[in-house]
Amino acid sequence: MFSNAFDAKKVLVTGHTGFKGTWLTLWLQHLGAEVVGIADRIPTSPNHYEAAGLDTSVRTHWIDVRDSEAVRTAIVDEAPDFVFHMAAQALVKASYDDPVGTYSINALGSANVLDALRSLTSPCTAVVITSDKCYENVETYYGYREDDRLGGADPYSASKAAAEILISSHTRSFFDPTDASNPPVRIATTRAGNVVGGGDWAADRLVPDVARAWSAGENVTIRRPQATRPWQHVLEPLSGYLRLAEVLASQPELHGESFNFGPPAEAVNPVRDVVVALQHHLPGLDLTVDESQAHFHEAGLLKLSCDKALSHLAWTPVLDFDETMDITAEWFRTFYTDGAEAIPAVSAAQLERYTTLAAERGLAWAQ
Repeated sequence: MFSNAFDAKKVLVTGHTGFKGTWLTLWLQHLGAEVVGIADRIPTSPNHYEAAGLDTSVRTHWIDVRDSEAVRTAIVDEAPDFVFHMAAQALVKASYDDPVGTYSINALGSANVLDALRSLTSPCTAVVITSDKCYENVETYYGYREDDRLGGADPYSASKAAAEILISSHTRSFFDPTDASNPPVRIATTRAGNVVGGGDWAADRLVPDVARAWSAGENVTIRRPQATRPWQHVLEPLSGYLRLAEVLASQPELHGESFNFGPPAEAVNPVRDVVVALQHHLPGLDLTVDESQAHFHEAGLLKLSCDKALSHLAWTPVLDFDETMDITAEWFRTFYTDGAEAIPAVSAAQLERYTTLAAERGLAWAQ
């Protein structure tokens, strides 16, 4: 799998205690990597990170990515073979509460990580994760491509667009591979659509709100039932990140490139469809629509084109919408029915199920 690119390699993951970071850490450990992390905290309670036992198996540098000197010291001391930069303020609503903090974490935090990579003397492959919301979204029906205009009507989106601009500038300024005086570091960025899956307990996010409401025997309240998103299971973009790192390490022509990871452009569903799909697996779940809560800007339509990932990485998604909702509901149902002690087994089983399906369906990275 992934050509054994991560076996016995040191991989540094920033934001490894978060939703996507926890799943990536579990997968990297399964692939034989030594994972070290940078995080300022464990972001929620409950959380997948502790339930999966990663708090006892991962060496963590407890620092804020806005602390440039601490970030540099950690990265230089670890001298990783791979870096996945995922640390971020990831919520649209929270960006309205603290716009400057969001800009600082998402844009300048990314610049701090890249600037720290300048001090490395051994080869390193870095994948920097931003967001599909970095695009200037005019809500057209075509999928945004990697060379489309960047921008954002809300602070979160703007922070991710700013991060992409900073990353591109830093990469071209300080990591030119034709200049022998530059560090031997290769960099690429990724932009993924809306991600769902077990272990996400973030506030004001659809699936965690559904899971919490179901566990309490309450109706889930949704703000924008017709808002359409490219929903995908968390393991889908993670397979793309890992595939990109694998290929980037051996193909220098991908240095400085950006890649979208999401479901097929036509495979988008409104919020109401997500709740209805989860109702099939969470008995008794019901919904309430309260559009009066929609008091801040969120895009009504967002689609991605992933043709570049198919062309350069032979990457396509594995799961369809129903499979995505099934595996997501199964995880939360297990947690709330059997408790946190059941999580290591269900997470491992879902990772195994996903990789088995990927191999059966002919995905290049799974062979």
